[in-house]
Amino acid sequence: MNSINRRSVLLTGLGIAGAGALAACGGSGGEEGGATALVKPSDPAVAAAEKKRTSTGTVHKLTLTAAPAMLELGGGVMAKSWAFGGQAPGKEVRVSAGDTVAAELSNQLPNKTATSIHWHGLALRNDMDGVPPATQTAVRAGAGFTYRFIAETPGTYFFHPHVGVQLDRGLHAPLIVEDPKEPLSYDDEWVVVLDDWVDGVTGTPDEVFAELKRGMGGMGMGGHDMGGHDMGDMGGMDMSGDKGGKSASPSASASGDGMSMKFMLMGAESDLLGGDAGDVKYPYHLVNGRVPADPDVYTGKPGKRVRLRIINAGGDTAYRVALGGHQMTITHTDGFPVEHRRADALLIGMGERYDVLVTLADGVFPLVALAEGKNASGMALVRTGSGRAPNATVRPKELNGAVVTASRLRAADDVRLPSKKVDRVHRIDLTGGMTKYNWAINGKPFDMSDPTAAPLVIEEGQRVRLDFTNRTGMWHPMHLHGHTYQLGSSGPRKDTAIVLPKKKLSVIFDADNPGRWMLHCHNAYHGEAGMMALVAYRA
Repeated sequence: MNSINRRSVLLTGLGIAGAGALAACGGSGGEEGGATALVKPSDPAVAAAEKKRTSTGTVHKLTLTAAPAMLELGGGVMAKSWAFGGQAPGKEVRVSAGDTVAAELSNQLPNKTATSIHWHGLALRNDMDGVPPATQTAVRAGAGFTYRFIAETPGTYFFHPHVGVQLDRGLHAPLIVEDPKEPLSYDDEWVVVLDDWVDGVTGTPDEVFAELKRGMGGMGMGGHDMGGHDMGDMGGMDMSGDKGGKSASPSASASGDGMSMKFMLMGAESDLLGGDAGDVKYPYHLVNGRVPADPDVYTGKPGKRVRLRIINAGGDTAYRVALGGHQMTITHTDGFPVEHRRADALLIGMGERYDVLVTLADGVFPLVALAEGKNASGMALVRTGSGRAPNATVRPKELNGAVVTASRLRAADDVRLPSKKVDRVHRIDLTGGMTKYNWAINGKPFDMSDPTAAPLVIEEGQRVRLDFTNRTGMWHPMHLHGHTYQLGSSGPRKDTAIVLPKKKLSVIFDADNPGRWMLHCHNAYHGEAGMMALVAYRA
Protein backbone atom coordinates (compact mmCIF):
# COMPACT_ATOMS: atom_id res chain seq x y z
CA MET A 1 0.00 0.00 0.00
CA ASN A 2 2.83 2.23 0.70
CA SER A 3 5.28 2.73 -2.00
CA ILE A 4 7.01 5.96 -2.34
CA ASN A 5 10.34 6.99 -3.73
CA ARG A 6 11.37 10.42 -2.93
CA ARG A 7 14.94 10.97 -3.67
CA SER A 8 15.89 13.64 -6.14
CA VAL A 9 12.54 15.24 -6.63
CA LEU A 10 13.06 17.91 -4.02
CA LEU A 11 12.45 21.50 -4.71
CA THR A 12 16.07 22.33 -4.23
CA GLY A 13 15.58 25.81 -5.57
CA LEU A 14 12.74 26.56 -3.22
CA GLY A 15 13.18 30.11 -2.39
CA ILE A 16 15.69 31.47 -0.12
CA ALA A 17 14.63 34.58 -1.96
CA GLY A 18 12.03 36.29 0.13
CA ALA A 19 12.33 33.44 2.58
CA GLY A 20 12.65 35.28 5.77
CA ALA A 21 11.17 38.71 5.69
CA LEU A 22 8.54 37.81 8.22
CA ALA A 23 8.10 40.15 11.10
CA ALA A 24 7.27 37.28 13.39
CA CYS A 25 3.63 37.18 12.67
CA GLY A 26 2.27 40.05 14.59
CA GLY A 27 4.82 39.95 17.34
CA SER A 28 5.69 36.29 17.40
CA GLY A 29 9.41 36.71 17.36
CA GLY A 30 10.08 36.11 13.67
CA GLU A 31 12.68 37.87 11.57
CA GLU A 32 12.60 41.61 11.08
CA GLY A 33 14.03 43.10 7.91
CA GLY A 34 16.17 41.42 5.29
CA ALA A 35 15.95 37.92 3.90
CA THR A 36 16.83 35.01 6.17
CA ALA A 37 18.63 32.01 4.71
CA LEU A 38 16.61 28.91 5.48
CA VAL A 39 17.58 25.25 5.57
CA LYS A 40 16.52 23.63 2.31
CA PRO A 41 15.17 20.08 2.15
CA SER A 42 18.29 19.12 0.18
CA ASP A 43 20.76 20.66 2.65
CA PRO A 44 23.35 18.57 4.52
CA ALA A 45 21.64 19.38 7.85
CA VAL A 46 18.66 17.26 6.77
CA ALA A 47 20.84 14.29 5.85
CA ALA A 48 22.84 14.73 9.07
CA ALA A 49 19.65 14.55 11.18
CA GLU A 50 18.63 11.35 9.37
CA LYS A 51 22.05 9.83 10.08
CA LYS A 52 21.51 10.33 13.80
CA ARG A 53 18.33 8.25 13.77
CA THR A 54 18.62 4.71 15.08
CA SER A 55 18.39 2.28 12.18
CA THR A 56 17.78 -1.47 12.24
CA GLY A 57 19.05 -1.82 8.67
CA THR A 58 15.78 -3.50 7.64
CA VAL A 59 14.23 -1.98 4.51
CA HIS A 60 10.51 -2.32 3.66
CA LYS A 61 9.99 -1.84 -0.07
CA LEU A 62 6.46 -0.92 -1.11
CA THR A 63 4.67 0.31 -4.18
CA LEU A 64 1.75 2.65 -3.69
CA THR A 65 -0.32 3.16 -6.80
CA ALA A 66 -2.66 6.14 -6.63
CA ALA A 67 -5.40 5.50 -9.19
CA PRO A 68 -9.15 5.75 -9.79
CA ALA A 69 -11.13 3.05 -7.99
CA MET A 70 -14.74 1.96 -7.69
CA LEU A 71 -15.10 1.34 -3.97
CA GLU A 72 -17.72 -0.84 -2.34
CA LEU A 73 -18.61 0.82 0.96
CA GLY A 74 -20.99 -1.93 2.08
CA GLY A 75 -24.71 -2.40 1.73
CA GLY A 76 -24.50 -1.98 -2.02
CA VAL A 77 -23.14 1.58 -1.73
CA MET A 78 -20.60 2.24 -4.48
CA ALA A 79 -18.30 5.23 -4.66
CA LYS A 80 -16.16 6.30 -7.59
CA SER A 81 -13.04 7.69 -5.98
CA TRP A 82 -9.25 7.55 -5.92
CA ALA A 83 -7.38 5.10 -3.73
CA PHE A 84 -4.08 3.34 -3.12
CA GLY A 85 -4.18 -0.18 -4.49
CA GLY A 86 -7.89 -0.02 -5.24
CA GLN A 87 -9.10 0.04 -1.62
CA ALA A 88 -9.90 2.63 1.04
CA PRO A 89 -8.51 2.78 3.55
CA GLY A 90 -5.46 1.42 1.78
CA LYS A 91 -3.59 -1.61 2.95
CA GLU A 92 -1.96 -1.11 6.34
CA VAL A 93 1.80 -0.64 6.38
CA ARG A 94 3.47 -2.09 9.47
CA VAL A 95 7.17 -1.74 10.32
CA SER A 96 9.33 -1.88 13.42
CA ALA A 97 10.90 1.21 14.97
CA GLY A 98 14.17 1.97 13.21
CA ASP A 99 13.20 0.24 9.98
CA THR A 100 13.58 2.07 6.68
CA VAL A 101 10.51 2.63 4.53
CA ALA A 102 11.21 2.68 0.78
CA ALA A 103 7.84 3.45 -0.74
CA GLU A 104 7.46 4.10 -4.43
CA LEU A 105 4.51 6.28 -5.35
CA SER A 106 3.12 5.56 -8.80
CA ASN A 107 0.74 8.33 -9.84
CA GLN A 108 -1.96 6.92 -12.11
CA LEU A 109 -4.53 9.61 -11.34
CA PRO A 110 -6.65 11.00 -14.20
CA ASN A 111 -6.76 14.45 -15.82
CA LYS A 112 -3.06 15.16 -15.33
CA THR A 113 -3.62 15.31 -11.56
CA ALA A 114 -0.42 15.69 -9.54
CA THR A 115 -0.14 14.21 -6.05
CA SER A 116 2.22 13.37 -3.18
CA ILE A 117 2.33 11.35 0.04
CA HIS A 118 2.69 12.92 3.48
CA TRP A 119 3.63 10.60 6.35
CA HIS A 120 1.39 12.11 8.99
CA GLY A 121 2.87 12.38 12.48
CA LEU A 122 6.29 10.95 11.71
CA ALA A 123 9.42 12.90 12.58
CA LEU A 124 11.26 12.01 9.38
CA ARG A 125 13.76 13.64 7.07
CA ASN A 126 12.42 16.87 5.60
CA ASP A 127 12.91 15.98 1.94
CA MET A 128 10.59 12.97 2.41
CA ASP A 129 7.69 14.83 4.05
CA GLY A 130 5.69 14.93 0.82
CA VAL A 131 4.52 18.54 0.84
CA PRO A 132 4.60 20.34 -2.52
CA PRO A 133 5.92 22.92 -3.05
CA ALA A 134 7.68 23.23 0.32
CA THR A 135 9.66 19.96 0.36
CA GLN A 136 9.30 18.53 -3.15
CA THR A 137 7.65 19.15 -6.48
CA ALA A 138 4.31 17.41 -6.85
CA VAL A 139 4.50 14.03 -8.59
CA ARG A 140 3.05 14.39 -12.08
CA ALA A 141 0.40 12.02 -13.43
CA GLY A 142 2.14 9.06 -15.04
CA ALA A 143 5.29 9.64 -12.95
CA GLY A 144 6.67 8.15 -9.76
CA PHE A 145 8.66 9.11 -6.73
CA THR A 146 10.34 7.03 -4.01
CA TYR A 147 10.07 8.09 -0.40
CA ARG A 148 12.89 6.64 1.67
CA PHE A 149 13.21 7.36 5.38
CA ILE A 150 13.82 5.80 8.78
CA ALA A 151 10.63 5.37 10.83
CA GLU A 152 12.25 5.86 14.21
CA THR A 153 9.39 6.55 16.59
CA PRO A 154 6.90 3.80 17.51
CA GLY A 155 3.24 4.70 17.25
CA THR A 156 0.03 4.92 15.26
CA TYR A 157 0.35 7.02 12.12
CA PHE A 158 -1.18 7.25 8.65
CA PHE A 159 -0.37 8.67 5.25
CA HIS A 160 -2.28 10.75 2.74
CA PRO A 161 -1.70 13.23 -0.10
CA HIS A 162 -0.77 16.85 0.56
CA VAL A 163 -2.11 18.38 -2.66
CA GLY A 164 -5.38 20.32 -2.82
CA VAL A 165 -8.26 18.56 -1.04
CA GLN A 166 -7.16 15.06 -2.07
CA LEU A 167 -7.11 14.20 1.64
CA ASP A 168 -10.92 13.92 1.43
CA ARG A 169 -10.81 11.18 -1.20
CA GLY A 170 -9.85 7.54 -0.53
CA LEU A 171 -6.10 8.13 -0.69
CA HIS A 172 -5.09 7.23 2.86
CA ALA A 173 -3.89 4.23 4.84
CA PRO A 174 -2.59 3.36 8.33
CA LEU A 175 1.11 3.26 9.10
CA ILE A 176 1.92 1.35 12.28
CA VAL A 177 5.42 1.58 13.74
CA GLU A 178 5.77 -1.22 16.28
CA ASP A 179 7.87 -0.92 19.42
CA PRO A 180 10.29 -3.87 19.67
CA LYS A 181 10.26 -3.27 23.43
CA GLU A 182 6.47 -2.86 23.67
CA PRO A 183 5.63 -2.19 27.34
CA LEU A 184 1.89 -2.73 26.97
CA SER A 185 0.40 -6.15 27.56
CA TYR A 186 -2.45 -7.17 25.24
CA ASP A 187 -3.64 -10.12 23.15
CA ASP A 188 -4.54 -8.54 19.83
CA GLU A 189 -4.75 -5.29 17.85
CA TRP A 190 -7.48 -3.73 15.78
CA VAL A 191 -6.70 -0.70 13.60
CA VAL A 192 -9.79 1.51 13.29
CA VAL A 193 -9.88 4.18 10.56
CA LEU A 194 -12.66 6.78 10.74
CA ASP A 195 -13.66 8.78 7.69
CA ASP A 196 -16.36 11.17 6.52
CA TRP A 197 -17.31 10.31 2.95
CA VAL A 198 -18.62 12.40 0.07
CA ASP A 199 -16.47 11.44 -2.94
CA GLY A 200 -18.31 9.71 -5.74
CA VAL A 201 -21.58 9.72 -3.80
CA THR A 202 -22.96 13.26 -3.79
CA GLY A 203 -20.00 15.00 -5.39
CA THR A 204 -16.23 15.39 -5.16
CA PRO A 205 -14.09 17.20 -2.59
CA ASP A 206 -13.18 19.73 -5.28
CA GLU A 207 -16.87 20.50 -5.78
CA VAL A 208 -17.30 20.78 -2.01
CA PHE A 209 -14.41 23.24 -1.80
CA ALA A 210 -15.69 25.30 -4.74
CA GLU A 211 -19.04 25.73 -2.97
CA LEU A 212 -17.50 26.53 0.41
CA LYS A 213 -15.11 29.05 -1.15
CA ARG A 214 -18.03 31.15 -2.30
CA GLY A 215 -18.62 31.76 1.39
CA MET A 216 -21.90 32.67 2.95
CA GLY A 217 -21.53 36.20 1.68
CA GLY A 218 -21.42 34.79 -1.86
CA MET A 219 -24.66 32.96 -1.15
CA GLY A 220 -26.55 36.03 -0.12
CA MET A 221 -26.25 35.21 3.58
CA GLY A 222 -23.88 37.88 4.75
CA GLY A 223 -26.47 39.48 7.00
CA HIS A 224 -27.51 36.41 8.94
CA ASP A 225 -26.16 34.26 11.72
CA MET A 226 -26.15 30.87 10.07
CA GLY A 227 -27.01 28.39 12.76
CA GLY A 228 -23.83 28.81 14.73
CA HIS A 229 -21.39 29.44 11.85
CA ASP A 230 -19.11 32.32 12.74
CA MET A 231 -19.58 34.96 10.10
CA GLY A 232 -16.33 36.56 11.08
CA ASP A 233 -13.88 38.32 8.86
CA MET A 234 -10.13 38.05 9.40
CA GLY A 235 -10.20 38.91 13.04
CA GLY A 236 -13.05 36.58 13.77
CA MET A 237 -15.42 39.49 14.26
CA ASP A 238 -19.10 38.58 14.09
CA MET A 239 -20.39 40.33 10.98
CA SER A 240 -23.97 39.25 11.49
CA GLY A 241 -25.16 42.07 13.68
CA ASP A 242 -26.88 39.36 15.73
CA LYS A 243 -24.55 38.86 18.65
CA GLY A 244 -24.78 35.23 19.61
CA GLY A 245 -28.35 34.99 18.36
CA LYS A 246 -29.51 31.85 16.64
CA SER A 247 -31.81 31.94 13.67
CA ALA A 248 -33.29 29.09 11.73
CA SER A 249 -30.86 27.36 9.42
CA PRO A 250 -31.42 28.20 5.76
CA SER A 251 -32.78 25.73 3.28
CA ALA A 252 -30.23 23.12 2.31
CA SER A 253 -31.26 23.44 -1.30
CA ALA A 254 -30.97 27.15 -1.91
CA SER A 255 -29.57 30.33 -0.47
CA GLY A 256 -30.78 33.89 -0.65
CA ASP A 257 -29.64 34.43 -4.22
CA GLY A 258 -30.74 31.04 -5.46
CA MET A 259 -27.25 29.52 -5.49
CA SER A 260 -27.17 25.83 -4.63
CA MET A 261 -26.10 24.70 -1.16
CA LYS A 262 -25.46 21.07 -1.96
CA PHE A 263 -22.57 20.48 0.43
CA MET A 264 -22.55 23.17 3.12
CA LEU A 265 -23.84 21.93 6.46
CA MET A 266 -25.76 24.38 8.61
CA GLY A 267 -26.61 24.21 12.29
CA ALA A 268 -24.03 21.63 13.38
CA GLU A 269 -23.48 22.40 17.07
CA SER A 270 -21.31 20.75 19.73
CA ASP A 271 -20.55 21.83 23.28
CA LEU A 272 -17.40 19.69 23.22
CA LEU A 273 -16.15 21.63 20.18
CA GLY A 274 -17.19 25.00 21.54
CA GLY A 275 -20.06 25.62 19.12
CA ASP A 276 -19.92 25.16 15.36
CA ALA A 277 -19.00 21.53 14.65
CA GLY A 278 -18.33 21.52 10.91
CA ASP A 279 -18.93 22.87 7.42
CA VAL A 280 -19.61 19.85 5.24
CA LYS A 281 -22.65 17.62 4.76
CA TYR A 282 -21.39 14.05 4.37
CA PRO A 283 -23.76 11.32 3.18
CA TYR A 284 -21.76 8.62 5.03
CA HIS A 285 -19.46 8.19 7.98
CA LEU A 286 -17.27 5.13 7.62
CA VAL A 287 -15.37 2.85 9.96
CA ASN A 288 -12.68 0.92 8.08
CA GLY A 289 -14.31 1.90 4.82
CA ARG A 290 -17.76 0.50 5.66
CA VAL A 291 -21.15 2.11 6.16
CA PRO A 292 -23.01 1.37 9.44
CA ALA A 293 -25.66 -0.74 7.68
CA ASP A 294 -22.98 -3.24 6.58
CA PRO A 295 -20.20 -2.76 9.11
CA ASP A 296 -16.67 -4.01 9.52
CA VAL A 297 -16.60 -6.75 12.18
CA TYR A 298 -13.81 -7.54 14.64
CA THR A 299 -14.10 -11.12 15.93
CA GLY A 300 -12.52 -11.96 19.27
CA LYS A 301 -12.95 -13.90 22.47
CA PRO A 302 -14.41 -12.78 25.81
CA GLY A 303 -11.79 -11.75 28.34
CA LYS A 304 -9.15 -10.95 25.74
CA ARG A 305 -7.39 -7.60 25.91
CA VAL A 306 -7.34 -5.73 22.61
CA ARG A 307 -5.45 -2.61 21.58
CA LEU A 308 -7.49 -0.34 19.32
CA ARG A 309 -5.46 2.05 17.19
CA ILE A 310 -8.00 4.72 16.21
CA ILE A 311 -7.20 7.11 13.33
CA ASN A 312 -9.38 10.02 12.20
CA ALA A 313 -8.70 10.29 8.47
CA GLY A 314 -11.70 12.57 7.89
CA GLY A 315 -11.82 15.93 6.17
CA ASP A 316 -14.24 17.96 8.32
CA THR A 317 -15.54 15.79 11.19
CA ALA A 318 -14.56 15.19 14.81
CA TYR A 319 -15.80 11.89 16.19
CA ARG A 320 -16.93 10.91 19.66
CA VAL A 321 -15.94 7.24 19.88
CA ALA A 322 -17.29 4.61 22.28
CA LEU A 323 -17.54 0.83 22.43
CA GLY A 324 -20.94 -0.17 23.75
CA GLY A 325 -20.79 -2.18 26.98
CA HIS A 326 -17.11 -1.39 27.58
CA GLN A 327 -14.81 1.14 29.16
CA MET A 328 -11.62 2.12 27.39
CA THR A 329 -8.20 2.81 28.82
CA ILE A 330 -6.43 5.50 26.80
CA THR A 331 -2.71 4.67 26.50
CA HIS A 332 -1.40 6.83 23.63
CA THR A 333 -2.29 9.83 21.55
CA ASP A 334 -0.58 10.68 18.25
CA GLY A 335 1.89 7.85 18.80
CA PHE A 336 3.14 8.94 22.23
CA PRO A 337 2.27 7.31 25.58
CA VAL A 338 0.14 9.09 28.15
CA GLU A 339 -0.62 8.34 31.77
CA HIS A 340 -3.36 5.75 31.44
CA ARG A 341 -6.84 7.21 31.65
CA ARG A 342 -10.15 5.38 31.84
CA ALA A 343 -12.92 6.72 29.64
CA ASP A 344 -16.37 5.85 28.37
CA ALA A 345 -15.71 7.78 25.15
CA LEU A 346 -13.05 9.95 23.54
CA LEU A 347 -13.11 12.91 21.16
CA ILE A 348 -10.84 12.65 18.13
CA GLY A 349 -10.33 15.46 15.61
CA MET A 350 -9.11 15.13 12.03
CA GLY A 351 -5.50 13.97 11.95
CA GLU A 352 -5.49 12.79 15.58
CA ARG A 353 -4.86 9.19 16.64
CA TYR A 354 -5.66 7.48 19.94
CA ASP A 355 -4.64 4.05 21.21
CA VAL A 356 -6.92 2.43 23.78
CA LEU A 357 -7.09 -0.93 25.57
CA VAL A 358 -10.37 -2.78 26.09
CA THR A 359 -11.10 -6.11 27.77
CA LEU A 360 -13.74 -7.79 25.67
CA ALA A 361 -17.10 -8.83 27.12
CA ASP A 362 -19.26 -11.66 25.77
CA GLY A 363 -21.68 -10.80 22.94
CA VAL A 364 -22.00 -8.35 20.04
CA PHE A 365 -21.10 -4.73 20.65
CA PRO A 366 -21.17 -1.56 18.52
CA LEU A 367 -18.07 0.56 18.13
CA VAL A 368 -19.73 3.88 17.33
CA ALA A 369 -18.05 6.96 15.90
CA LEU A 370 -20.57 9.73 16.48
CA ALA A 371 -20.01 12.59 14.02
CA GLU A 372 -19.76 15.27 16.70
CA GLY A 373 -22.52 17.85 16.30
CA LYS A 374 -23.69 16.43 12.97
CA ASN A 375 -26.42 13.99 14.08
CA ALA A 376 -24.86 11.10 12.16
CA SER A 377 -22.48 8.27 12.94
CA GLY A 378 -20.25 5.49 11.71
CA MET A 379 -20.24 2.03 13.25
CA ALA A 380 -18.27 -1.20 13.34
CA LEU A 381 -18.98 -4.32 15.40
CA VAL A 382 -17.07 -6.33 17.98
CA ARG A 383 -18.33 -9.90 18.10
CA THR A 384 -17.18 -12.31 20.80
CA GLY A 385 -20.25 -14.51 21.05
CA SER A 386 -23.79 -15.02 19.85
CA GLY A 387 -26.29 -12.22 19.60
CA ARG A 388 -28.00 -9.92 17.14
CA ALA A 389 -26.17 -7.01 15.64
CA PRO A 390 -27.45 -3.66 16.92
CA ASN A 391 -29.23 -1.18 14.68
CA ALA A 392 -27.02 0.94 12.40
CA THR A 393 -28.10 4.10 14.25
CA VAL A 394 -27.47 2.75 17.76
CA ARG A 395 -26.19 5.25 20.35
CA PRO A 396 -24.62 3.36 23.27
CA LYS A 397 -24.92 5.05 26.65
CA GLU A 398 -21.13 5.32 26.85
CA LEU A 399 -21.27 8.17 24.32
CA ASN A 400 -22.86 10.29 27.07
CA GLY A 401 -20.54 9.08 29.81
CA ALA A 402 -17.06 10.33 30.68
CA VAL A 403 -15.72 11.78 27.41
CA VAL A 404 -11.96 12.35 27.43
CA THR A 405 -10.32 15.05 25.35
CA ALA A 406 -6.59 15.68 24.93
CA SER A 407 -6.67 18.50 27.47
CA ARG A 408 -7.42 15.95 30.20
CA LEU A 409 -4.39 13.77 29.46
CA ARG A 410 -0.84 13.93 30.75
CA ALA A 411 2.31 12.78 28.99
CA ALA A 412 3.88 9.61 30.35
CA ASP A 413 7.00 10.30 32.40
CA ASP A 414 9.43 8.92 29.82
CA VAL A 415 8.22 11.21 27.03
CA ARG A 416 7.46 14.38 28.99
CA LEU A 417 9.69 17.22 27.83
CA PRO A 418 12.20 18.33 30.46
CA SER A 419 11.65 21.77 31.91
CA LYS A 420 13.71 24.28 29.95
CA LYS A 421 13.80 27.97 29.11
CA VAL A 422 11.87 28.82 25.95
CA ASP A 423 14.13 30.36 23.31
CA ARG A 424 11.58 31.33 20.70
CA VAL A 425 7.86 32.15 20.86
CA HIS A 426 5.64 32.40 17.82
CA ARG A 427 2.12 33.78 18.02
CA ILE A 428 -0.26 31.79 15.85
CA ASP A 429 -3.53 33.67 15.42
CA LEU A 430 -6.16 31.53 13.72
CA THR A 431 -8.29 33.89 11.67
CA GLY A 432 -11.10 33.94 9.14
CA GLY A 433 -14.74 33.04 8.91
CA MET A 434 -17.54 31.64 6.80
CA THR A 435 -18.62 34.93 5.18
CA LYS A 436 -15.63 34.98 2.85
CA TYR A 437 -14.25 31.51 3.66
CA ASN A 438 -10.92 33.23 4.25
CA TRP A 439 -9.29 30.92 6.81
CA ALA A 440 -5.71 31.97 7.53
CA ILE A 441 -2.90 32.19 10.08
CA ASN A 442 -2.10 35.64 11.43
CA GLY A 443 -4.56 37.13 8.97
CA LYS A 444 -2.60 35.98 5.93
CA PRO A 445 -3.56 32.97 3.78
CA PHE A 446 -0.65 30.73 2.85
CA ASP A 447 0.72 31.45 -0.62
CA MET A 448 1.46 28.16 -2.41
CA SER A 449 3.25 30.09 -5.18
CA ASP A 450 5.69 31.58 -2.63
CA PRO A 451 5.83 29.16 0.33
CA THR A 452 8.78 30.87 2.03
CA ALA A 453 7.30 34.36 1.86
CA ALA A 454 6.43 34.58 5.56
CA PRO A 455 8.10 31.79 7.53
CA LEU A 456 7.98 31.23 11.27
CA VAL A 457 11.75 31.04 11.74
CA ILE A 458 13.34 28.79 14.36
CA GLU A 459 16.87 27.51 14.96
CA GLU A 460 18.15 24.02 15.60
CA GLY A 461 18.52 23.34 19.32
CA GLN A 462 15.91 25.88 20.41
CA ARG A 463 13.00 25.21 22.72
CA VAL A 464 10.06 26.71 20.83
CA ARG A 465 6.62 27.72 22.06
CA LEU A 466 3.65 28.20 19.77
CA ASP A 467 0.84 30.28 21.22
CA PHE A 468 -2.35 29.46 19.31
CA THR A 469 -5.13 32.01 19.65
CA ASN A 470 -8.33 31.02 17.89
CA ARG A 471 -10.06 34.24 16.86
CA THR A 472 -12.68 32.41 14.82
CA GLY A 473 -16.03 30.89 15.70
CA MET A 474 -14.92 27.37 14.81
CA TRP A 475 -12.54 24.75 16.19
CA HIS A 476 -9.33 23.90 14.32
CA PRO A 477 -7.17 20.76 14.64
CA MET A 478 -3.69 22.23 14.24
CA HIS A 479 -1.05 19.86 12.87
CA LEU A 480 2.73 20.43 12.91
CA HIS A 481 4.85 18.39 10.53
CA GLY A 482 8.17 16.79 11.48
CA HIS A 483 7.83 17.28 15.25
CA THR A 484 5.77 16.33 18.27
CA TYR A 485 4.83 19.14 20.63
CA GLN A 486 3.62 19.02 24.22
CA LEU A 487 0.42 20.65 25.38
CA GLY A 488 1.49 23.01 28.17
CA SER A 489 4.00 21.98 30.81
CA SER A 490 2.80 18.41 31.34
CA GLY A 491 0.09 17.66 28.80
CA PRO A 492 0.26 14.94 26.16
CA ARG A 493 2.81 14.84 23.35
CA LYS A 494 0.95 15.37 20.08
CA ASP A 495 1.36 16.53 16.51
CA THR A 496 -2.31 17.50 16.05
CA ALA A 497 -4.37 19.31 18.68
CA ILE A 498 -7.80 20.89 18.74
CA VAL A 499 -7.88 24.64 19.37
CA LEU A 500 -11.39 25.62 20.44
CA PRO A 501 -13.10 28.81 19.22
CA LYS A 502 -12.14 31.99 21.06
CA LYS A 503 -9.63 29.99 23.15
CA LYS A 504 -5.85 29.85 23.48
CA LEU A 505 -3.52 26.84 23.48
CA SER A 506 0.22 26.93 24.09
CA VAL A 507 2.45 24.06 23.00
CA ILE A 508 6.20 23.52 23.26
CA PHE A 509 8.66 21.48 21.22
CA ASP A 510 12.39 21.12 20.70
CA ALA A 511 13.75 22.14 17.30
CA ASP A 512 15.64 18.96 16.50
CA ASN A 513 14.64 18.19 12.90
CA PRO A 514 16.01 20.75 10.40
CA GLY A 515 14.04 21.72 7.34
CA ARG A 516 10.83 23.42 6.24
CA TRP A 517 7.71 22.15 7.94
CA MET A 518 4.04 22.91 7.45
CA LEU A 519 1.84 24.03 10.34
CA HIS A 520 -1.80 23.91 9.34
CA CYS A 521 -5.41 23.20 10.17
CA HIS A 522 -6.20 19.56 9.39
CA ASN A 523 -9.69 20.45 8.26
CA ALA A 524 -8.98 19.73 4.56
CA TYR A 525 -10.99 22.74 3.43
CA HIS A 526 -9.66 25.24 5.99
CA GLY A 527 -6.08 24.24 5.16
CA GLU A 528 -6.62 24.55 1.42
CA ALA A 529 -8.30 27.94 1.91
CA GLY A 530 -5.09 29.20 3.52
CA MET A 531 -4.90 28.24 7.21
CA MET A 532 -1.28 27.14 6.83
CA ALA A 533 2.14 28.51 7.68
CA LEU A 534 5.73 27.39 7.20
CA VAL A 535 7.91 26.65 10.23
CA ALA A 536 11.43 26.97 8.84
CA TYR A 537 14.91 26.46 10.31
CA ARG A 538 17.46 29.20 9.86
CA ALA A 539 20.42 27.98 7.80
